[in-house]
Amino acid sequence: MLNVGQYLPDDLGTDSQGRHVKSSDFAGKPMIIYFYPKDNTPGCTAEACSIQSDLQRLTDRGYVVVGISKDSPASHLKFAAKHNLQFILLSDESTAVNQAFGVWQKKKMAGREYMGTVRTTFIADADHCITHIITKVDTKNAGRQLLELLSDNK
Repeated sequence: MLNVGQYLPDDLGTDSQGRHVKSSDFAGKPMIIYFYPKDNTPGCTAEACSIQSDLQRLTDRGYVVVGISKDSPASHLKFAAKHNLQFILLSDESTAVNQAFGVWQKKKMAGREYMGTVRTTFIADADHCITHIITKVDTKNAGRQLLELLSDNK
């Protein structure tokens, strides 16, 4: 997994219009990049809606918010429309971006092992140097969790 002090990889995934998005597209802007397992599942929906409810406060601080999963761009479009999400959702169907960030890992559920996305949030400054990594995401309060972390460090 990437560590605090490292820089964000440039490749971030594909948006709902099929455009390839890079962190360099947001040069000079601090970023919050969160990885989540799957659109329209209870935890991922709670996390996205929590971030949406605090989005204005995050963007007022200058942050660009990006959610990334391996779902398709079409799935992201439906997910964003259903929950009125106003931040960027990117598709990483090949898992190359998940792997570059180090969040594509072996997981266990119901006694079976499989590879999947480990829910993780990366916060980077305007130079795209990672300042914080949240590995224990409070899905129902993800927006507040971000704001509290950013307030403690301002």
